[in-house]
Amino acid sequence: MAKTKAVKEVKDVAEVEVVAETATKPVKGVAKLEEEGDIAADYLEALLDIADLDGDIDIDVENDRASLAIVGGKLNHLVGRDGEVLDAIQELTRLAVQTATGDRSRLMLDIDNFRANRRKELTKLANEMAEEAKTTGNSIKLAPMNAFERKIIHDTIQELGLSSESDGEDPSRYVVIYPA
Repeated sequence: MAKTKAVKEVKDVAEVEVVAETATKPVKGVAKLEEEGDIAADYLEALLDIADLDGDIDIDVENDRASLAIVGGKLNHLVGRDGEVLDAIQELTRLAVQTATGDRSRLMLDIDNFRANRRKELTKLANEMAEEAKTTGNSIKLAPMNAFERKIIHDTIQELGLSSESDGEDPSRYVVIYPA
């Protein structure tokens, strides 16, 4: 019994140390995010060259993360169905940045304005579903979405003064919107 208590105390101390370490960890500076963007742009440029595709790469820093967009050319096939290819390229780009810097990257990639257009669609959907939840007094369950899409819904719902939460397991994770 004493041994179990000691193990639990050690575990509790370790958890407190981890929480304290992450709580004081500074947010990445703009210079670090710009460096991530440059590394990602080099990686994407090489990828476009290998595939013999044209496209310009725009680099920015938004919401405490590097943000890249590939525009121009015929790039629909790099987006794929429902953005699946885009998600894969984004993950590969994040891994390339992590390999170069040693730090995990949260960069966002957009190709052919897919994410920008999707953001507009989802904001409109969230507004419509919030109105329905208010009118009917019922919670609204949306179709499964990826993390990027769910975040847009949550942010919009929060701005409207309602609440929402994600439920289910990936890839079938979905948002539920609750009336006021």
